[in-house]
Amino acid sequence: MKKRWMFSALSLLLAASLGLTGCGSSSQTPDASKPQENAQPAESGKPAQDTLIVGRGGDSAALDPAVVTDGESIKITQQVFDTLLDYKPGTTDVEPSLAESWEMSEDGLKYTFKLRQGVKFHDGTDFNADAVVHNFNRWLAGDKSQFYYFVSAFGTAEDRVIKEVKAIDANTVEFTLNKTQAPFLRNLAMPAFGIASPKALEEKGEKFKEEPVGTGAFVFKEWKRNDSITLEKNPNYWNEGFPKVNKVIVRSIPENSARFTALQAGELDLIEGVNPDDLAALEGNADLQKFVRPAFNVGYLGFNAKKPPFDNPKVRVALSHAVNKEALISAFYGGLAEPAKNPMPPSLFGYNDAIEDYPYDLEKAKALLAEAGYPNGIEEELVFYAMPVARPYMPDGKKVAEALQAEFAKIGVKTKIESPEWAVYLEDAKKGEKDHIFMLGWTGDNGDADNFLFTLLSKDTIGSNNYSQWAHDEYSKLVAEAQGELDEAKRIDLYKKAQEIFKQEAPWVPLVHSTPLLAGRANVKGYVPSPTGSESYEAVYFE
Repeated sequence: MKKRWMFSALSLLLAASLGLTGCGSSSQTPDASKPQENAQPAESGKPAQDTLIVGRGGDSAALDPAVVTDGESIKITQQVFDTLLDYKPGTTDVEPSLAESWEMSEDGLKYTFKLRQGVKFHDGTDFNADAVVHNFNRWLAGDKSQFYYFVSAFGTAEDRVIKEVKAIDANTVEFTLNKTQAPFLRNLAMPAFGIASPKALEEKGEKFKEEPVGTGAFVFKEWKRNDSITLEKNPNYWNEGFPKVNKVIVRSIPENSARFTALQAGELDLIEGVNPDDLAALEGNADLQKFVRPAFNVGYLGFNAKKPPFDNPKVRVALSHAVNKEALISAFYGGLAEPAKNPMPPSLFGYNDAIEDYPYDLEKAKALLAEAGYPNGIEEELVFYAMPVARPYMPDGKKVAEALQAEFAKIGVKTKIESPEWAVYLEDAKKGEKDHIFMLGWTGDNGDADNFLFTLLSKDTIGSNNYSQWAHDEYSKLVAEAQGELDEAKRIDLYKKAQEIFKQEAPWVPLVHSTPLLAGRANVKGYVPSPTGSESYEAVYFE
């Protein structure tokens, strides 16, 4: 017997445990998963502005959604690819996309999806059940060195969530699971699981990373490395009336202040990463408007926990005591952030507010270093990677690193700041070959605690999103159990216990949960920032 699922984020969890029955989308609401046409893009008699120019902090690493984890890549892939499910604009509530409806079996081990008909890939080939199977079989056959997100979301080959994906007919696909997974539907909506053209995957091979082909609102046109990416309107897009603009150009401008200046000059229409110092100028300019992305992130200071000296938890805790989070927020965030004490934002279910943060205490830090065998501090100069691009949780990586470097020097820890190109930065952290400190962060993908606590810190995600290389058996057991638990109260208890272990072990120093500011020209309409850090531009138009 099967149950039809409601699409709100809350009921995704409750339905699994309580057996509630809701309703899927029907043929009467074919576009429920997408923004509806509600305005004219230009006044009558005036030529419409038809090119959206977006400014961002860095270039993409690649354009195959399955092989990237960085936000700058996802910003582009989200325009080119559609997923089976999507998030309602501005939320993490799951709605239909390429799949119009779905059913879950009573035991939670089988999901059947009815696919949208008449959809074409950008190369003219048909989207159908075989295409879905091809994509998932590709990911199932890979490993974490290839498909980081797939492993983080659905497990390694030794402990895989998905057992089989098969086509029932041209418009129906069935997923069979090895074990229940509470965030399964939310995971499917993540941009990493954009459905690619099987023909393009086979014909392009490695070039697919640079020449993506999906079913999305925009078609990839050109990539000028470290400069811009150009996308053009998909004239055959399945959501009638969208996208609103004919072209999107995404420009890479590393400095927040430079992007803001370009916005003021009318060279850009939308930007991310507004410096707090520019807020007054933004709010006082009638030609501009402010956007606020819902706070759904964590910025952190990570340690390579598999190499000395950071393989010793006392050293990690010592450095935790040498971080003055309030001072960092005052100096670099303009108050638009709150100190982080856990590796997930407070808005998520399962957040353990009872945990007390390590206080800023340099004497305590020195004492812990002495206990760890470093009574005179650490003589070796440690490499400190400062983020080379501005991110929502890290507006100026170099300046924050310099402030932390000064604090660490006070406890006898010498560091050398390096800031390699973004793709190299991520690859070095992922490999874990350097005995270094690094700065990173995470914006939640799907509204589930699993996306932080398992994805970023389980021993099973080392080599994908566990950049700290931290492998703790009990912690990993707890978050794995929580992932498969359909009772939300039990999940919350498991996650709270996991956060207690994180506090004791300190593989990171959680720094901040920021409130990201964005800005646009006053005539930009239809733009709704997503809490997940990226969103489609299909509904954006100019007034």
